[in-house]
Amino acid sequence: MQKKEKSFGIQMLSVQPDTKPKGCAGCNRKIKDRYLLKALDKYWHEDCLKCACCDCRLGEVGSTLYTKANLILCRRDYLRLFGVTGNCAACSKLIPAFEMVMRAKDNVYHLDCFACQLCNQRFCVGDKFFLKNNMILCQTDYEEGLMKEGYAPQVDDNSTFSDYLVQCLEKLNKGAYVLTVLGQTTKATSVSRISNHNKDSMQGV
Repeated sequence: MQKKEKSFGIQMLSVQPDTKPKGCAGCNRKIKDRYLLKALDKYWHEDCLKCACCDCRLGEVGSTLYTKANLILCRRDYLRLFGVTGNCAACSKLIPAFEMVMRAKDNVYHLDCFACQLCNQRFCVGDKFFLKNNMILCQTDYEEGLMKEGYAPQVDDNSTFSDYLVQCLEKLNKGAYVLTVLGQTTKATSVSRISNHNKDSMQGV
């Protein structure tokens, strides 16, 4: 289980003229500026409270700092050094927490790994894909898989072609997802939308 981030708040305080100057935890000098920072139960010059990696002034980049291994870090560097999102469902390698990812159902993927796992087709916004046995499949490979499994819709003498088509579409719709925007997917649930090949019409299904 991933450990909780060791984060601490940063407060900016104004220095009252009649108060005794406080010592800076960074440089050990008295703080004579109009403002000071309070973090980790200590006081700091604004210039002295910096990320140990990128040297950014922590009071300017947010209201939180992170500590680990005796380092004071900004959020980005903390995640870069110590954070983990989880394992990629395609390649099983660790995904650093600062990387952009794709998510489908409960699975997380590297951006480069989010492709059909049979033909390596990459997906664009509006494209439909399927999760079958935890594998990402494009529509072509998914349909070929159905044919190999011998799928045949249940029809009778009174069934029309449209009845047959709806059954086929409902079968295809089961497990179908649509890529809406980068990093997000949505479950495809509407037969009428699935049958429309205009990509724009499938966004947000």
